[in-house]
Amino acid sequence: MKDEISPTTHNVVWHHATVTRARREQINGHRGAILWFTGLSGAGKSTLAHAVEEALHQRGCRTFVLDGDNVRHGLCGDLGFSKEARVENIRRVGEVAKLFMEAGVIVLTAFISPFRAERQRVRGMVEHGDFIEIYCDSSIEVCESRDVKGLYKKARAGQIAEFTGISSPYEAPENPELKVMTSDDELDVCVKQTLELLQNHRVIKL
Repeated sequence: MKDEISPTTHNVVWHHATVTRARREQINGHRGAILWFTGLSGAGKSTLAHAVEEALHQRGCRTFVLDGDNVRHGLCGDLGFSKEARVENIRRVGEVAKLFMEAGVIVLTAFISPFRAERQRVRGMVEHGDFIEIYCDSSIEVCESRDVKGLYKKARAGQIAEFTGISSPYEAPENPELKVMTSDDELDVCVKQTLELLQNHRVIKL
């Protein structure tokens, strides 16, 4: 039996609001954008995303961080960690990030998001320049040394299946808007590089 609730149903019509993204951005004093932090577990994605948010907040920007672990407590709490579940996880996050952006918010996402195709799919959801990919580049050795959750240890012991970097691949971005060397550079350096990137993309004015 075909599902009665279908994304292709003719009964769903897009409603165009009178309060537009441009009007919201005018009040905010900056553009909405999606900052997509990607990298291995332990690469510093969440740390950098929250530090950048703090810097933006202090400048009066409207921001929100979508964090991988936090999202799995609610929005994606029904998903596991198979490849199919990870694809769906990123699809949902992409749709939520797009809504935040349309509200004129600078939304920062911190997800491993290991597959290029899924990151590209989110990029394709929005207009050119709205999706800004930031690759947190850190060697797996450094990531394992930061393994505060003990995930790498469990993965190497075979206790976690399909763990990115160990038993499941991570496909590094080929042309990210920014690559930050989170294994070598201090946090404040990475934050500065990210803010300069946002200025260059005319998201904010420093």
